[in-house]
Amino acid sequence: MLHIGIIGLGAIGQRLIKQFKEQSHVEIVAVCDQLESLAKETAEALDGAQAFTNYEDLIADKQVDLVYVAVPPKYHYQIVMDVLKAKKHVLCEKPLANSLEEAKEMAEAAEKASVVHAMNFPLNYGQAATKFGEMIKKDYIGKLRRLQLTMHFPEWPRFWQKNDWVGGREQGGFVLEVGVHFIQQTLKLFGEIKNIQTRLELPDDPAKCETGIIATGELEDGTPVLIEGLSQIAGKEFIGYSAYGTEGILSLENWGLLKGAKNGEELKAISIEDAKPKQLIDELVKAAHGQEAELYDFEVGYRAQKVLEDLRK
Repeated sequence: MLHIGIIGLGAIGQRLIKQFKEQSHVEIVAVCDQLESLAKETAEALDGAQAFTNYEDLIADKQVDLVYVAVPPKYHYQIVMDVLKAKKHVLCEKPLANSLEEAKEMAEAAEKASVVHAMNFPLNYGQAATKFGEMIKKDYIGKLRRLQLTMHFPEWPRFWQKNDWVGGREQGGFVLEVGVHFIQQTLKLFGEIKNIQTRLELPDDPAKCETGIIATGELEDGTPVLIEGLSQIAGKEFIGYSAYGTEGILSLENWGLLKGAKNGEELKAISIEDAKPKQLIDELVKAAHGQEAELYDFEVGYRAQKVLEDLRK
């Protein structure tokens, strides 16, 4: 049994709590949030988990084997470094840190601590993205010609995530919050992104995050990468990640829909029922027991952070 402590009980933390509860080989034994009523309410719903308002007390709890850090990005560095000092396994929300310097230090400290260190990049454990990756590896599209990421949001922050930081320039914005998932997928499937040129549309209020981006980059072999996004626009939210090749196209739309076509054909939905992705929590348990596991560690988080910093200059 892997005993979990969770720091940060907002929308993201609560989402993973449901997944932890569905697994028989993990148990949430402690939760922490600055809002005492939320910490107590969450602990009671978990049948006897300890409730803390000071994250250091949770880390010190001898029951806790792995700490899930689900606080806003600017607090990742200090909390994660304290977890690593305590030699406990750690799962961190994305992005890894609030600066490249912090991310580098965290990745180096995690390696030295000899503990399991992983990022929560959920696309890796979804059927559509798994099938996308499988078809890319089987050369469905032929030789890659272009990668394109499109992010359109009628409203940002979205109605379910309105808080002090998601709409702020320091640690929020859709490039950081949404773009990071597809940057990580690019690094995983296609390799490093270099020669990034970016143009941000920024509001007059210096505290507010970007409202638009047009950016270009290229893979190691020169294949172009195009990233474009807008918020505060008409229409519906749309997120599309498309790979154009010499023989066809694959497009991952709105997280869970996969479309594809060979050249000359009409783009249509592709069944993802046969895709059998690994599950994050299963992989964490394996890794904690010294077994080989499919996890995306702090080194991956650092590499994604480098791209994010170039895009958000």
